[in-house]
Amino acid sequence: MSETRLRLLTLNCWGLKYVSKHRRERVSAIADALAASDHDVITLQELWVFADYEYVRDIVSKRLPHSKFFYSGALGAGLVILSRFPIIAATIHPYSLNGSPIDVAAGDWFVGKAAASILLAHPILGHVQVFNTHLFAKGGDEGSEYQKAHRLVNAWEFAKLARQSAELGRYVIASGDFNSVPNSLPMAIIRDHAGLTDAWTVTHPNTPEPSAASPPSPEHAIRTHGVTADSPLNSYSAGKPLEPLARKFQGKRLDYVFFRHPSNAGAPILRPIDTRVVLTERVPGCSFSFSDHFGLEATFAIEGEDSAGSPQAPSVALSSVSSTQHPASAKDISPESITLALTSLMARYRFAQSQARTQLTVFAVCIALLLAIIVGSAWFPRSWINPIFLILTVALAWLATTMLYIGFVYGNWEVNALTNIIEELELYRGMLLDQRRSRSSRSA
Repeated sequence: MSETRLRLLTLNCWGLKYVSKHRRERVSAIADALAASDHDVITLQELWVFADYEYVRDIVSKRLPHSKFFYSGALGAGLVILSRFPIIAATIHPYSLNGSPIDVAAGDWFVGKAAASILLAHPILGHVQVFNTHLFAKGGDEGSEYQKAHRLVNAWEFAKLARQSAELGRYVIASGDFNSVPNSLPMAIIRDHAGLTDAWTVTHPNTPEPSAASPPSPEHAIRTHGVTADSPLNSYSAGKPLEPLARKFQGKRLDYVFFRHPSNAGAPILRPIDTRVVLTERVPGCSFSFSDHFGLEATFAIEGEDSAGSPQAPSVALSSVSSTQHPASAKDISPESITLALTSLMARYRFAQSQARTQLTVFAVCIALLLAIIVGSAWFPRSWINPIFLILTVALAWLATTMLYIGFVYGNWEVNALTNIIEELELYRGMLLDQRRSRSSRSA
C-alpha cells in the first residue's frame, strides 16, 4: 500500500429507489467490486438510498474506513465519498439552479444537485480537497440554448469552488458525472476558470477524433475516448437512440477526474500515470451492467522531494488564508466563451420570465373559473351534477395553487439566480477585456 501513489474511482451508481432497474442486485455487486479493489478514494453519484450507502460503506470499510454521505434537496444529493485517509472536514454546496419543481419526471430540483467535498489528511500531500459532483442533466449538448443554462450555472459555481480551494494552498481532485462532453462550454468553464487538468487527456494525449462516417468500435471508444455513458456495450443503453455526437463516439464521455496543484512553491507533484474506464462488464451471473454509466479510474504518482522521505502526519489545522508564494495557476476563460455562456443564460432568463407570466395567467383563469362555479352553484338544476363540480373545483384549486407557486415563487427564484450569474459573468468579462487592452497597449 504505497503512499507515493493515489488511486481514485468515480462511478454513477444509478440508485434511485423504485425507478432504477435491478437496484438492489447492482448495489450489492458494486459494493463487492469496490471492496475487492485497491482504490484510495471513491466518489459515487446517484447513491440516493441511505440504506444502500450503509451497505456499501460496511462492505468496503476494511479498505476505506472513512466515508461521508451528503444531504441536499428533498431526496438527498446522492453523493458519497469513501476514503482510506482521514476526513478532517466536509461540505456541500447545492447549486442555485437545478431545473424546475414542476418537472417531476427529471427530478433534478427535488434531489438538489450539488458540489460535495471532503478535506483529506494525506501523509505526503497534506491537505487534499476532493470534490464529487453531479451536474444538471436535462438539455444535452445539442439542445436549445435556454436548456443549457442551468448546467452552465452549475459549471460556473463549481469552477469557483475548486479555484478557491487551490488558492488556499490545497491539492484539488475533482470527479463525478458532469453530464457534459469534453469540448462543451460547461467543461471549458470548469477547466479554464478553476485551472483544473483532465487526467484522461494527460494519459491519452493526441487522441485522433473519429469521423461520423467511420466511428470506432464500442470497445475502442471506451479504451481510447473514455466513453462512460450511452455505450452500446452497456445493457441499459444498448439500442438507445443517440444524438449525432454520441453516435460518432459510440457513446459519451460524461465522467471525469480533474486535478490541480496548490499555489505553494516546492509542493510534491501529482502526475497522472493511468486512467481507464472500468466496470464495463456485466454483473457476475446476471445479464445487466453494474450501472447505466461505466466507472472511471485514475492513478496518480506523487513525485518531488517531499515524497521521497518518510511520510509525516499532516497538520489538521484548516487554512483560510490564500497562499502568496505563487499566484494561482488558473488561466482565464476567454471573453468569447463568457459571451457564449451569457447568450444561453439570457435566453433562459427570457424563457423564465415568459414561462412565469404564462403560469400566473393560468392561475388567474383558475381563480375566475372557481368564482364562477361558486356563484353558479346556487342555480345548478340537478343534484347529480354536484359531485362533478366538486371534483372540478378540487382540480382547479390544485392547479391554481401549483401555478401560483411555480409562477411566482419559483419564477422569481430562477430569474434572480440567473441575474446573479449574468452580472457576475459580465463583470468578469469586463475585467478580462480590460486586461487584454492593457496588455495590448504595453506591447504596442
